[in-house]
Amino acid sequence: MKEPVKADILIVEDHPTMRQSMRIILEQEGFILREAPDGRTAMELIEERLPDVVFLDLNMPPPSGAEVLRWIKSDPDTAKAKVIIVTALGEERRAEVMALGADHYFTKPFSPLGLLAVVDEVLAGDRGDPQ
Repeated sequence: MKEPVKADILIVEDHPTMRQSMRIILEQEGFILREAPDGRTAMELIEERLPDVVFLDLNMPPPSGAEVLRWIKSDPDTAKAKVIIVTALGEERRAEVMALGADHYFTKPFSPLGLLAVVDEVLAGDRGDPQ
């Protein structure tokens, strides 16, 4: 029997160590992965091929994660991509980015199991907004 195709995930993170950690965890589960070190590269990769899920860091050099999120969700061709905001800011920007259309808000540091659980939740259609 053929194994189901895993989701296509784009990791947008300016810190190489964090990007590598996320990649290692997700690779072990068989996800299709691409990486972007900044918002501009992320936008180019999204235009090339729309991922199922985007892990998007908020604090990056311009364009910021919030600007990339706004861009993704404002275009009908890209709006269906699930966006998981990843941030070390704690809860302070949750309401703002959820209002912009984020599908989940995930704080650093995180456990490997926590990362995988968020992917499963988002792919199942659960928004990570308890309000």
